[in-house]
Amino acid sequence: MTERLPIAVLGARGRMGSEAVRAVEDAADLELVAALGSSDSLDSLVSAGARVVVDLTVPDATYDNVVFAARHKMHAVVGTTGWTAERLDQLSTVLTGTPGTGVLIAPNFALGSVLATAFAATAARYFESVEIVELHHPDKIDAPSGTAVRTAQLVAAARSTAGVPGAPDATRDALDGARGTMIDGVPVHSVRLRGLTAHQEVLLGSPGELLTLRHDSFDHASFMPGVLLGIRAVAEHPGLTVGLDGYLDLQTGASA
Repeated sequence: MTERLPIAVLGARGRMGSEAVRAVEDAADLELVAALGSSDSLDSLVSAGARVVVDLTVPDATYDNVVFAARHKMHAVVGTTGWTAERLDQLSTVLTGTPGTGVLIAPNFALGSVLATAFAATAARYFESVEIVELHHPDKIDAPSGTAVRTAQLVAAARSTAGVPGAPDATRDALDGARGTMIDGVPVHSVRLRGLTAHQEVLLGSPGELLTLRHDSFDHASFMPGVLLGIRAVAEHPGLTVGLDGYLDLQTGASA
């Protein structure tokens, strides 16, 4: 019988965490050895023999959780937001002391969302203007979403590399926030509305045409294929990887 990979889920009582617990339990090649809530001790990860820790907690806890896992030579798959550039640098330093340990931090685990972001970065080189609208449920604590931030960063980098000038905008008078927030020169607009789960549109415009790339997650189950992909692949990617696209073979450099 093939040995199953021992997995621990942090934030197991939340919406994403409980879905991840079910997904791991249903996977024939994985074994759930720990499902921790916010008050549970991380020491139980060691005694349980976890080899991969899935962190779906809260921004205030996620850094310490991942550092604990790394220092105990456990791989980590992270879906919690709140990772600043400074925190990522600190984590990279920690990982230099545990060679062979992999950490994946993914703003979004929905494969369709990851693909839509990659497509948007490719398309953005060919359009005069680009803006992002992200729509989530009102219980989400951060705005804009981590997915929108990463999409804007990748779009801006692709446009910069291609030498695309800034998008035209003749706005002179605007109420605060009317034009969204600017991330690397890309306007991002956040909507929080009951009935929504996780949705994003990237609008790309040039004279006479509009391209809209939209992804919708209607249920937290949509994130589980990506979570399982991360769990199974993280050991093959030592060090820090930001974005699930780092584990996918995305050929996004072809000319239109």
